[in-house]
Amino acid sequence: MERKQSAKKYSLQNVVVIGASGYAGAELVSLLNDHPLVGELTLYVSEQSHDRDKFIAQLYPRFKGRVDLPLLGLTVGTVTDALANADAVFLCTSHEVSCQWYAQLSQLTATVFDLSGGFRLPTADLYPRFYGFEHPATEALAKAVYGLAEWLDEGFDNARWIAVPGCYPTASLLALKPLAVFNHQINHTVINAVSGVTGAGRSVSLKTQAAELSLQGYNAGVHRHQPEIDYYSGLNTLFLPHLGDFKRGILATITIHFSEAPSQAQLKTVFDVYQASALVHIAEGEYPALNDVVNSGRCHIGWHLNGNVLVIFSAIDNLLKGAASQALQCFNLKLGLPSEEGVPL
Repeated sequence: MERKQSAKKYSLQNVVVIGASGYAGAELVSLLNDHPLVGELTLYVSEQSHDRDKFIAQLYPRFKGRVDLPLLGLTVGTVTDALANADAVFLCTSHEVSCQWYAQLSQLTATVFDLSGGFRLPTADLYPRFYGFEHPATEALAKAVYGLAEWLDEGFDNARWIAVPGCYPTASLLALKPLAVFNHQINHTVINAVSGVTGAGRSVSLKTQAAELSLQGYNAGVHRHQPEIDYYSGLNTLFLPHLGDFKRGILATITIHFSEAPSQAQLKTVFDVYQASALVHIAEGEYPALNDVVNSGRCHIGWHLNGNVLVIFSAIDNLLKGAASQALQCFNLKLGLPSEEGVPL
C-alpha cells in the first residue's frame, strides 16, 4: 500500500536526534547519516546522561571512521534555542520527557518524530494506568498524528508532531489493519508476541543480563502497548508479550476467532493492499522467520485460515521497522520522498 508522494522541492535537512545514545537512537543515527537529504546531523542526550560529551563511536564502535559526532547535553531550558534551526527532530527519549518537553518543542518550526509512547494514546486517562504517570500535555494528544507508515491518515501532511508506533503495535497492526472490514465478524483476538532483549532498552536490568535470559511472558493484558493496539485496530484484543533470549526482532502470532469467517479469496483481496509495498510482504501459508527481517526495515506476514480461526504470523526488527526505520519512513513521506528511501531492505 503506497502513499502518493506530494511534489516538493527537495532540500537538505537540518536534523536532530535527542536520545541518540540508546539502541533506537543509534539505529536512527546510522540511517540518517547515510540519508541523501540529511545535510546536518546533531546528536543530543540529557544533560545528566553519563554519555554526555562522549562521541557516539565510543558507545558503538561500528561508527568508527563513519560517524564522528559528539553527544551534546540538552535540557528543557535550552532546547528551544539549541534547536531553533532544525527542520526535523527525532525524539528517542523516555515517555515522560517527551511529554514534559512538548511545550518547548512545539514552539519550533521543525517536525517532531516522537519514538516514545508519550503521544500515541488517544486520551490522557489511559496514561496513569498503562504508563504510570499523569500526562502533562493533554491538549496536545489531539494534535499528534499516529505514524504507522503504511496506514497514515489525512492529518499526516499538516501534522508537526508524529507519534511513531511502538514495536509490538507495528507488528500487530500491520497484520490487523487490512481486516477492518471484517471487524464486526470477529469474536475475539489473541496476540502472542516475542521480542528480543533490545526491546527493553539499553539500561542495565537483571532480567536482561545474558545469564538470566530465557523465554518468559510478562504484563499479560496490561502492557502499555495493549490500548495502542486496540485503539488503532478497532478491536478488543488480549495482548500477551514475551521476552526472548535473542537480541532483536519480534514475532507476533495472532489468533482471530470469527463468528463467520471470510473466505480465503476475501482475505487475499484485503491483504493485497500491500501488493505494491516495498517493505511489507504478505502471503498465505507462509511462516515468517526473524532471520528474514532482522537488520531490515521489512515486515513479513503469513496467514492461515482454519475454519473460523485465522492465524497470522508477523515478523519485524523491533529496532528498525518497530522504531527507527519507521520514523525514517515518516520523515521521507513528509519530504515527498518514497517511503523506503534509506531504509535497509
